[in-house]
Amino acid sequence: MLIRTIEPQDTLNVTALIQTAFTASEHGYGGEAELVNELRKDATYQATLEVVAVDQQTIVGHGLLSEIQIGKYRGLALAPLAVLSTQQRQGIGGQIIQALETRAQQAGYRLISILGDPQYYSRLGYEPANDYQITAPFEVPADAYLIKALVPDGLNAVHGMVSYRPAFGIE
Repeated sequence: MLIRTIEPQDTLNVTALIQTAFTASEHGYGGEAELVNELRKDATYQATLEVVAVDQQTIVGHGLLSEIQIGKYRGLALAPLAVLSTQQRQGIGGQIIQALETRAQQAGYRLISILGDPQYYSRLGYEPANDYQITAPFEVPADAYLIKALVPDGLNAVHGMVSYRPAFGIE
């Protein structure tokens, strides 16, 4: 399994992967591929924070980090993370997250926010954002809105409502 930075020729395969993975998921497809395409146009987009998992020349997973703001602090949000349903439960999602966390640390970011399954993400060190007085700008179950410090004391003094990039369509 190879985790690498996305390349221009990957975009159509990534779009198909995201659509397929989310259509087969518990919550269904909600325009995640279109979100990724819009985030790529954002001024803060960094290709190094978008990766694919490749197995035998086939893209089987994808993850993208985009900038968020919490008060005066910059961080990142993981949205979306997608792995083909036939490849799930093999650690691919965890490998993608680990690669993205390393890249985020190297780029100087202090935290990553995730909306997702608390049982899955807690195994990777993510904690309820509410524990740090960090809130989502939309209704969400408190246990599903998670955060992780990438550096020691990375969540110290960080609190407030998360602001997402305009592509998310959240006012």
